Amino acid sequence: MAGVMLREVTKAYGPVVVIPKLDLTIKEGEFVVIVGPSGCGKSTTLRMIAGLETVSGGSIYIAGKEVTHAAPKARDIAMVFQSYALYPHMNVAGNMSFALRLAGTPKAEVEERVRRAAEMLELIPYLDRKPKDLSGGQRQRVAMGRSIVRDAYCFLFDEPLSNLDAKLRATMRTELAVLHKRLERTMVYVTHDQIEAMTMADRIVIMEKGVIQQVGTPREVYTAPANLFVAGFIGSPSMNFLEGEIADEAGVLRVRGAGFDLPVPGRMKERVSAARNRDVTVGLRPEHFSANDSGGVLAPIQLQVDVAEYIGSSQFLAAVVGQQHVTASVDVGPDAEPLRSGDYYFDADRIYLFDRASGQAL
Repeated sequence: MAGVMLREVTKAYGPVVVIPKLDLTIKEGEFVVIVGPSGCGKSTTLRMIAGLETVSGGSIYIAGKEVTHAAPKARDIAMVFQSYALYPHMNVAGNMSFALRLAGTPKAEVEERVRRAAEMLELIPYLDRKPKDLSGGQRQRVAMGRSIVRDAYCFLFDEPLSNLDAKLRATMRTELAVLHKRLERTMVYVTHDQIEAMTMADRIVIMEKGVIQQVGTPREVYTAPANLFVAGFIGSPSMNFLEGEIADEAGVLRVRGAGFDLPVPGRMKERVSAARNRDVTVGLRPEHFSANDSGGVLAPIQLQVDVAEYIGSSQFLAAVVGQQHVTASVDVGPDAEPLRSGDYYFDADRIYLFDRASGQAL
């Protein structure tokens, strides 16, 4: 029963239930990212694991030990917060070693742990500096180093990169992934940024309104979203959703208000064969559009292009198909002229279908 487990965990603030019932198993040594929009319950879940929020019901286990009502210091966890929370009057070494010194750890062991963590995070040249003399990325490294020196069983991260600029966030994502491989410890990371989730996680937990919508590898949640929420949340730019129905004709998908039909993907034909005239939501990812018919199973779609944005080797299109707005990301090379209205092509094998009433994937 190693790792982290939540069994029927609930959280309520008076009459308001924010986590109705949550079951989640995180394997030992796994890097799990909990992702979702603001207010979905992801930070509350992390804080319950840490012991910073009391649970209203259910049980929490860490390393096989029930810790539901244990104090944070008894859970063998280390936490990195969104704010760096560094002591301004202490240098880097002092900030990293503070918890160890407070616990009465021998001086030689403190120095060795700080040195190892500083080498891992490339902080050796900055050990004598105060936080005010560090960049944002260096301060976040110090905050992580303060957790690493504790040698905890489980590391918890609460949106630690949200205060950094885009370039530095990308660098720190890579550093965190490398850090996980070096430490080989269980890590639970909370973010609202699905790019962070996709690039770092062994598995992603997608939450909405306190409920887990899907758990899977980045590839699984991208290629096989369980429902409309997951499909719209994972992927950048977001998936396009069009109203449609499964027509009487075998293998035909009618897109309403758009004036065209699409073939039902081969992988779905058995599932939709008994669902003639069923209302569905059609999902088209922007990156699966093409400017040319290059063969394969490509379906022509006429786009009325409103805006073509140049983003290097591709162009981002804001367009209208029939009466519905769509976005498309089309690879055309860096020297192409701005794309215009006309026929574009979509990989029919990449079409997603969702039941209109339930939102569940077909």
